[in-house]
Amino acid sequence: MADEKKPVPRVRVPANAKAGELIEIKTLISHVMESGQRRDAAGAVIPRRIINKFTAAFNGKTVFEADWFPSISANPYQSFFYKAKESGEFVFTWKDDDGSSYETKNKLTVG
Repeated sequence: MADEKKPVPRVRVPANAKAGELIEIKTLISHVMESGQRRDAAGAVIPRRIINKFTAAFNGKTVFEADWFPSISANPYQSFFYKAKESGEFVFTWKDDDGSSYETKNKLTVG
């Protein structure tokens, strides 16, 4: 798909939290998530292209990860909860079938 745009990750993380507070983190990435089971107008199979792994790390330690499969919809949304203990930085990574990786970072201040 030559006209396809580069996937764009979006994340919502509270900027501040109290120590011990449970915060919700919401993520979404713009991506076609092509299952590899559809055909184009000429009848050829459209190749599979999905994000197959999502990882969230805080201060270098993985705190959440998910394996995704062809049944996941386009523009996948993922949310999870995290118990804030210290200030630091989240790094969110989405890995694509084609070897591409998309990353974004967000800071959290605990106090």
